[in-house]
Amino acid sequence: MSVKSIKNTQKKKSGSNGASFDNLEIFLLHLPTTIWYFIFCYVPMFGVLIAFKDYNIKRGKSFLWSLLYNSPWAGFKNFEFLFKSSYFPIMLKTTIIYNLIFIVLGILIPVTLAILFNELYSKKLAKTCQTMMFLPHFLSWVVISYFIYAFLATDQGLVNNLIVQLTGVSGPKENWYRNVTFWMYFIVFLNVWKGMGYNMVVYMASISGIDAELYEAALIDGATKSQQVRYITLPLLRPVISIMFIMAVGNIFRSDFGLFYQAPRNSGALVSVTQTIDVYVYKALLERSDVNFSSAAAFLQSVVGCLTIVGANLVVKKIDPESGLF
Repeated sequence: MSVKSIKNTQKKKSGSNGASFDNLEIFLLHLPTTIWYFIFCYVPMFGVLIAFKDYNIKRGKSFLWSLLYNSPWAGFKNFEFLFKSSYFPIMLKTTIIYNLIFIVLGILIPVTLAILFNELYSKKLAKTCQTMMFLPHFLSWVVISYFIYAFLATDQGLVNNLIVQLTGVSGPKENWYRNVTFWMYFIVFLNVWKGMGYNMVVYMASISGIDAELYEAALIDGATKSQQVRYITLPLLRPVISIMFIMAVGNIFRSDFGLFYQAPRNSGALVSVTQTIDVYVYKALLERSDVNFSSAAAFLQSVVGCLTIVGANLVVKKIDPESGLF
């Protein structure tokens, strides 16, 4: 064997060893995430059987034994309670209508703000405003509900006290937690206020990735700011907007429990605007302690969510083949 062939053989061995070592590093990096997903996302899927069984933990020594051997099959009986409920039309309408509004505003407002902040000359001011708008995303609805109560409380609320001070009328104060019309719009405001900061950051990150030479070329050709936004920024943001839209459509049968239950403090007078599927399931679970029913409702939401994601993706792919999620 010649010296040249020996060197080539050594290079091939070192190359294969280096590649395998790199693959080992990548494998070790994603291993903790894979284990986490398996334990907390895939193993609990075994509990889907509860939706189709007459489950009772007291019938066995363990969860697995009780579910497999001591719980008879109930078919679709657990789903009947949800559909036969007198509240079903109200909670279905409330959930879908609010989510449709949230989808539209959750795209329109953050995209507009991201474009406006990107055009600010003072980057320090832009970062300050961005941080202030992103802060509500980290607040719990429990904390927010106490802030809302400080403003809307009937006796010592800031809003009622200001009305008295400005008008001079100390008559009966407004009970905001019984005002359906007010909460109909206030819920939309709270959702936009809390979520627009996170969505805006996503769009600003996409805008920062656009090649600056495109704007320079447009400026040389005499394009105005509005024309740059229309013909450069928005078309290049279209894939991200499509993905955010598809993910939002997948949650059209779900609702933010804190927004509809904790923020209005479970006021009975606001049932017509706060009774979503998630709130109803929670109340039914407290009253009946029926795990089977709550599992059936969650399973139904997951199935419908999966179907709506697939449907929304097909529609987006039809309109723009390059903007689909998969």
